[in-house]
Amino acid sequence: MVSSYLVPARDAEAEIEVKRSRFLATLVRAADEGAARALVEQKRREHWDARHHCSAFVLGPPPHAVERSSDDGEPAGTAGAPMLEVLRGHDLSDIAVVVTRWFGGTLLGAGGLVRAYGDAVRAAVEAAGTRRRELLAHWAVDLDHTEAGRIESELRNRDAEVLDVAYGARVRLLFGCAPDDGERWAAVLAELTAGRAVPVVVGEGWVDR
Repeated sequence: MVSSYLVPARDAEAEIEVKRSRFLATLVRAADEGAARALVEQKRREHWDARHHCSAFVLGPPPHAVERSSDDGEPAGTAGAPMLEVLRGHDLSDIAVVVTRWFGGTLLGAGGLVRAYGDAVRAAVEAAGTRRRELLAHWAVDLDHTEAGRIESELRNRDAEVLDVAYGARVRLLFGCAPDDGERWAAVLAELTAGRAVPVVVGEGWVDR
């Protein structure tokens, strides 16, 4: 299993026109198939006057990501498949895209459709940008109140991912790091607290960096 992959930095739209046909690509971050399919239905309702609402999505970390595509009435292989190839080509996941087409009166042919749907998605990907999603080991460390603020600042300054700080009788600080980097951070904490802080692994999870 990979420890990181690319996701869209933001939702985006992009529109192109080819021989008076309009192609509006709507791209969103999607957590699961339900969210991806909800986007398709939303576009159908919003743009009820359009002839096609073709879609593609990639969900979850590779190499076991879920991939789907739909031509929605366009000739087989001319819409959904080229849209999906654009997402694959940019190594993107957790992403859904719908291209809504308003027919302009001129047939584009199979090659023209492939180019138009692919170009619309490429424009939306460019508008969205990318960010990296990483699998981090979650570590917890209990600290005295007098040193918690200093330790938190030191961890942030050294690019640790501080996930939570809980105040009670002591302060429990939860931070994330690469799964193979735990020993280094344990040594850092030992140095910062004169050996008093002993972090323990409490799980793992994905975060955007």
